[in-house]
Amino acid sequence: MAKIAAAEVNKLRKATGAGMMDCKKALVEAEGDFDKAIEVLRKKGQKVAAKRADRESSEGAAVAKVNADQTKGVAIVLGCETDFVGKNENFLQLASELGDLALNFDNKEEFLAADFGGMTVAEKLVEQTGVIGEKLDINAFETVTAAYVGSYVHINKIAAIVGFSQKVDNAETLGKDVAMQIASMGASSLSYKDLDPAFVASETEARIAEIEKGNIELGRLGKTLKNVPQYISMSQITPEVLAKAEEDAKAELQAEGKPEKIWDKILPGKMDRFISDNTTLDKEMCLLDQSFIKDEKKNVADYVSSYGDVTITEFKRVTLG
Repeated sequence: MAKIAAAEVNKLRKATGAGMMDCKKALVEAEGDFDKAIEVLRKKGQKVAAKRADRESSEGAAVAKVNADQTKGVAIVLGCETDFVGKNENFLQLASELGDLALNFDNKEEFLAADFGGMTVAEKLVEQTGVIGEKLDINAFETVTAAYVGSYVHINKIAAIVGFSQKVDNAETLGKDVAMQIASMGASSLSYKDLDPAFVASETEARIAEIEKGNIELGRLGKTLKNVPQYISMSQITPEVLAKAEEDAKAELQAEGKPEKIWDKILPGKMDRFISDNTTLDKEMCLLDQSFIKDEKKNVADYVSSYGDVTITEFKRVTLG
């Protein structure tokens, strides 16, 4: 049996992340050949990966990285099976290193085939599956390219990247704030203008039905009923709809006996409330239409415009699970 020096065991441990005993056993099996020992560990990883192929890698770490000139960002999720492993320092370091490498690629397939310390990323994941004993996978891979890209990561669970039409003064603050908004509020569209009309129509019907059903129970309990909206998105509120809403508001003021000379002071508030009550979908799904988390008196579009002639061009969000 070949005599294995402690220095070689340590070298293999640093190269692969495997435990000391696993490294020693691999070197013994490889008769001291370092490259063969790496192959031994890799084959062990393949066996473990095959056994755990049907496991869910729903824990892990979300990572966002932006290149040096801040024109490209990537967000990935390195998945594992348990929260315990997902919080491990070595696992988080691996996720960070993979994020740095991912910046050089535009899709997951190219990234998995890329060189990572003498093996492909895919092979590294298999190797580390053997080392850690849990299934590892790249569960998400998203990129954004723009004149300026900002990013934000929430406790390694959610990562967001966002592109802007140009770099402005205090762009770092703007980028972080908007990326934090994306991470926190989970928008899936940029604006209500991007929503599919068929989806809006279907969602309107479903939401109204749900509120009406809930109101039956509230009425039975003698509680205040919820407002049943006519619409849920600004995409449905045409000039004709607004004109009708204004007529209804005026009729309401007249019925209340409010003097016509003060209607101009009351009507704007009523119209704002009508729009607010009938755009709930936009506030949930559309980034620009959401209330800004740091100042709910304005929406995200207002916040972005406060930085000058700059617009959001694209955004991506990745999360565990």
